[in-house]
Amino acid sequence: MILYYSSTGNTEFIAHQLAKRLDDSAVNLLERIKTNNMSVLKSDKPFIICSPIYVCEMPRFLASYLKKAILKGNRQIYFVFTSGGYSGIASTLAKRLAHQKKMIYMGCADFKMPRNYIISKRYPLQSRDENKKRLLGAKEKLPLVAAAIKRGDRLKSRYIFLFEKLITLPFNPIWVKYKQPDELFYTKDTCIGCGKCARVCPVNNICIKNRRPVWQHKCNHCMACINACPVRAIEYRGSTEGRELYHINKYVNKKYL
Repeated sequence: MILYYSSTGNTEFIAHQLAKRLDDSAVNLLERIKTNNMSVLKSDKPFIICSPIYVCEMPRFLASYLKKAILKGNRQIYFVFTSGGYSGIASTLAKRLAHQKKMIYMGCADFKMPRNYIISKRYPLQSRDENKKRLLGAKEKLPLVAAAIKRGDRLKSRYIFLFEKLITLPFNPIWVKYKQPDELFYTKDTCIGCGKCARVCPVNNICIKNRRPVWQHKCNHCMACINACPVRAIEYRGSTEGRELYHINKYVNKKYL
């Protein structure tokens, strides 16, 4: 069983592509996370966790959910990460999570995908050509990863140096606490009050009041709300005005994949 969370489609794409190649099911964890649904997940095949990378780690809300999730059946667990090019210490933390759940850690695979972190100019989005290149590269890698999982091989992730752990372990919680404000999100008059932003928020940070979204200061900067808005009505003051947003559907729908 493939369990995934995805904000702008990168991880969802990888999860469903793996499911096709492994004749397995792909389960979107979004609603389970939002509602704290801890009903049993049972699989005769190995579990495969597909996750994006936020600040060099698996998203904390996803890791927290997985720690509590009840996984029955097969005790092998793989991890597949999607990132803008650097997965940080995610594999180390994934191995720790597997051991905490008394499961057999089967390694990690990394997929380099287009960036979606639209609100920081420190991390510029790539050109459309670069996005297509990354997506096609990921698609070419998929059969290799799927074949290894089907054979029951352990996936080999890159070596993580000690200095990466020493820097990232304290850095991530500080960034999450102080560098993810949501006060600068706002909606334009084009907002249609559809509520999609609230539905895609994994931490229930958005409520709809008077047909407009209101952010409640527990944002994880997943970028789901701003990138998924069907009418481009959400902006982040000083960062997103006039910039092209990213969602994988722009490429899937045009048959680039």
